[in-house]
Amino acid sequence: MKAQVARIMDSSITPPLPESMPQPAASIVGISKRFGKTSVLENISFDVAEGEALVLLGASGSGKTTILRIIAGLEQPYTGKIMLHGKEVTELPPRERGIGVIFQSYALFPKMTVEKNIGYGLRIRRRRRKEIKNTVNELLSLVQLEEHRKKYPSQLSGGQQQRVAIARTLAYKPEVLLFDEPFGALDAQTRVHLRREIRALLRKVNVPAIFITHDQEEALELGDRIAVINVGHIEQIGTPREVYNNPASEYVATFLGAANILEGTISRGHVVVGNAQMPARLLGDRFKEGQAVKLIFRPEDVLISKTQEFPTGHACLSSGVVEEISFVGAYERLRIRLEASSGACETSDTPFYLTTETPERSNAKPVICTRPKPETNAFRLRTGDRVFLGLSSFTVLPNDARTSATSQPIIKTSI
Repeated sequence: MKAQVARIMDSSITPPLPESMPQPAASIVGISKRFGKTSVLENISFDVAEGEALVLLGASGSGKTTILRIIAGLEQPYTGKIMLHGKEVTELPPRERGIGVIFQSYALFPKMTVEKNIGYGLRIRRRRRKEIKNTVNELLSLVQLEEHRKKYPSQLSGGQQQRVAIARTLAYKPEVLLFDEPFGALDAQTRVHLRREIRALLRKVNVPAIFITHDQEEALELGDRIAVINVGHIEQIGTPREVYNNPASEYVATFLGAANILEGTISRGHVVVGNAQMPARLLGDRFKEGQAVKLIFRPEDVLISKTQEFPTGHACLSSGVVEEISFVGAYERLRIRLEASSGACETSDTPFYLTTETPERSNAKPVICTRPKPETNAFRLRTGDRVFLGLSSFTVLPNDARTSATSQPIIKTSI
């Protein structure tokens, strides 16, 4: 049975779990870290369930590597604790934690064959020769390297070396696997192939895993959940679908893929942008009158038409002029300059009005859209064409960078 997805904890004390809820395989509780007077982590808390893959996604310097090093025991936290299967290991040395770490550099022994590299951890633990042999054979089969067992690391491809590193770590049955940018040294095609292999491998061994990466596509494909890290804080944690479609902050929206952002204010159930307004559903009393907000929508949420007629599920947003067209293989990316107040749509019973004359800037703002290949084949667009934009959904966020994203109301509106 698939383990229940764990959640962010709001305090530094782990709340009691109901009897029906399985105990997390790993719990990071209220972790903070300082280097001198510089704070790099502040109250980081999350759980990882048995067999779950959690991805820590963030830019360089966000603190994700420090989190990994604290879990592994290579760094000590300033505050907080690390729990593995209900046992606190915060003060234990790395070798006693039962944690396996797979580094970007693989760290294979160059003068040992594949099978000797895999069995190394068992040999230093003085396991019996028969046990070592059987374990190595099982792992070679698991990572599909039986025919390479007598080769040295220099004779293997990058992807094969990574699989050897994983097999070596699995040999001593770690309680948690930590992956430190595991695909950073590989070419793009090998990365795609290998992360699918590793995802399938983790499902077989049912060991909880924590990945760190700055690659958004990698995070979406690898993780059962994603924790987006920004300057030492967790901005949002959830499934890939939740984090991508319902970003909790502007940082999450823009870091996890492309996003269009329009600033406005709340006025009588509408989002007002400049001197125009756009009705939005489900606002209720969660936003105050006059509150500054941001509208966020993905490029694929926009449908382009040469008329103001759109299929069910889309509402006409605005007119605009095509400024740039880029061919990106599977889809076409467009940069469209929205027209000012004259760009209102008038065909809907509840029209969406939009201008981009914000207090900060009066020039019309560009919007990035994408069109799949069937749509681009249906009708061609050229630079300078005037089009209408339909919107299927958007997110409304408070426009207050000083307030934590996890405590703010988030409205996802579908048309």
